[in-house]
Amino acid sequence: MSEAWWFVFRGGELLVATQDSATRVPGTPEWQALGLAGSEPVAVGTLRGAPAWGLGLSPESPPPDGFSFQGLRGLWGKLDEESWRLAGRAVQLVEWDRNHRYCGRCATPTERQPGELSRACPQCGLHHFPRISPAVIVRIERGDEILLARSPHFAPGVYSTIAGFVEPGESLEETVRREVKEEVGVKVANLRYFGSQPWPFPNSLMVGFVADYESGELALQPGEIEDARWFTVDTLPALPSPLSIARALIDEFIRRRTP
Repeated sequence: MSEAWWFVFRGGELLVATQDSATRVPGTPEWQALGLAGSEPVAVGTLRGAPAWGLGLSPESPPPDGFSFQGLRGLWGKLDEESWRLAGRAVQLVEWDRNHRYCGRCATPTERQPGELSRACPQCGLHHFPRISPAVIVRIERGDEILLARSPHFAPGVYSTIAGFVEPGESLEETVRREVKEEVGVKVANLRYFGSQPWPFPNSLMVGFVADYESGELALQPGEIEDARWFTVDTLPALPSPLSIARALIDEFIRRRTP
């Protein structure tokens, strides 16, 4: 097999070489020398001009000498950015391929289709394509203040912007209004599109907005939000990771209000 890069997963953990100063995914000669048996490889893109492949190992697979399995969140800043972003795509495609080996309608083994990312059932013809889950995330402003909240699963002290998944039949704008009302009890107005980010935790597409506070008092959704407050630039708490669109939303707020 010609030179390529290999994104090899044990569940959600990526196999990376750690025997030198740079954390990296293995290339073809290195991967072949390891002699590990995994799932059928799936094409995930290109990295530095060479094809990249993804595959999964069994949950019991130990890391070979000089390698370790690490979660993608922890690899931010260790892997180069291009590799990290492709790893986020790879883990989703490997998981999709594993979860769709059998037809969900008639249980017949599915087959990969040439020329496209899909698996098809030879019995009933049902096609399975990789799915993403759209979600919204919103920065809410009230004059010189920004509304930030924290969920119970956040790292200690970290606050972030409000986010939630789109439900069937909703527009993105409707989701923003519903999620904000449900999670923190306020109404927002004047929604503006900010940007988007593919996000593999899980297979999401985060669509960012900025909104203005309209009315209401803070009322926290039990089990989802444990605290929410209005902050100024001078009183900001610990913030989410720089790799996230949540942080990009907050950083822009800081830049606009810093002399």
